[in-house]
Amino acid sequence: MRGISGFEYRISDKIAELFMQYADEVKTDALGNVIAVKECGKPNAPKIMIEAHMDEIGLIVTSVTDDGFLTFAPVGGVDERTLPSTEVTVHGRHDLKGVIGIKPASMLESGKTVKIKDMAIDIGFGGEKARSLVSVGDSITLAQSVGKLGKKQFSGKSLDDRASVAALITVMKKLQNADLHADVYAVAAVQEEVGCRGAKTAVYGINPDLAIAVDVTHGITPDNSDNAFKVGEGLTISVGPNIHPKMAQRLFDTAEKYGIKAETEIDGGNTGTDAWVMQVSRAGVPTALLSIPLKYMHTSVETLALSDAKAVAKLIERFILDLREDISWLTL
Repeated sequence: MRGISGFEYRISDKIAELFMQYADEVKTDALGNVIAVKECGKPNAPKIMIEAHMDEIGLIVTSVTDDGFLTFAPVGGVDERTLPSTEVTVHGRHDLKGVIGIKPASMLESGKTVKIKDMAIDIGFGGEKARSLVSVGDSITLAQSVGKLGKKQFSGKSLDDRASVAALITVMKKLQNADLHADVYAVAAVQEEVGCRGAKTAVYGINPDLAIAVDVTHGITPDNSDNAFKVGEGLTISVGPNIHPKMAQRLFDTAEKYGIKAETEIDGGNTGTDAWVMQVSRAGVPTALLSIPLKYMHTSVETLALSDAKAVAKLIERFILDLREDISWLTL
């Protein structure tokens, strides 16, 4: 599945199709957000929005040279250090395989870091043929990799944040025949990677009484253990000014009640997720943030434990099933 920010239409139909199996209604709004609705049928029921973003980081074609090479610009937080020698898919007249090439190390200045402006994509065609297949403005995605890694982990591109979208689909499946006391709006949002745009419009349109954003957080790797979490040891629940304290506490209590592993993640300001814009929409929405620990974020080899994604789905499911019409407990 391939859909960088602004080009999510390549995947939104598939996500809508998956949601449609378990929701009363599925719609796509003007910006491209996919919104699945399950109503409880009870009067004066609260509305809860659960959200994850469907877009991925990627690249966009800026020119096709006379020799057939493609220059490009980043879309979202692309780490240029990871790009040399990367395989990509160029979404031109049809999908084309390409590689990002650079000068051999022996020809570079010692210690020099290659910048995006000095890179180009080779699709194996000369200029005239390349221009017939690729246009300026075509999107480019990183090639898929690996898949299952060991017995418990999974590695590939765009797990940020489609692993969370998969968790929301699982939640809707679990709630399909449940006796609910709230209307549930599951949102696969667009354009998070370029400024949390889809979540902003979706929460404004839905106007929920409370909301849960789901994203990824940094997993511990050999070179990073600060403000990171062990993959395979459960999800994280954020606390801080971006998070409604009673929402966070209710989620901690629910996790403890049902034996779901959860750690505390401290965010002293902007969480850098859709929770940031969801919190301050309209007159304000009590918002929580759940995250899946992820190694190697914003690369083609993002890696997580499937058990952590399942833990997120279970916690949201139990939180919603325990939710009643009276949400006065949210009052600060």
